[in-house]
Amino acid sequence: MLLDLSRALSFLLCILSLCWAVMSAFFVPGSGFEDRLTLAFFRLGIAACACFVSGLLFSWPSRARRHQPLTSTLPVQLFFWAAAAILILFLASWYFATYPCTSFLSRDCNL
Repeated sequence: MLLDLSRALSFLLCILSLCWAVMSAFFVPGSGFEDRLTLAFFRLGIAACACFVSGLLFSWPSRARRHQPLTSTLPVQLFFWAAAAILILFLASWYFATYPCTSFLSRDCNL
């Protein structure tokens, strides 16, 4: 009972830390690319710690299921997918901010 409750709370902490990392990567107005990058890496590192601790709780063997590897637990997989998505979106936002005339969304460029 207590293990299940701790799993649920740690998974909630994992999701909140990933949301915190996403907010720092994209929704900081007036900051430069380098500032957002360092802040996003710092917060993504904190989210990694929270997700891996949550993954340790999820990999703890119980009566209902056997021991599973740490990388196959839900919080760790969620972290890997979120980190990949953050990286792709961050690179896309940097590209569109740096090269606005090459994007298909721009209509103000004189070509």
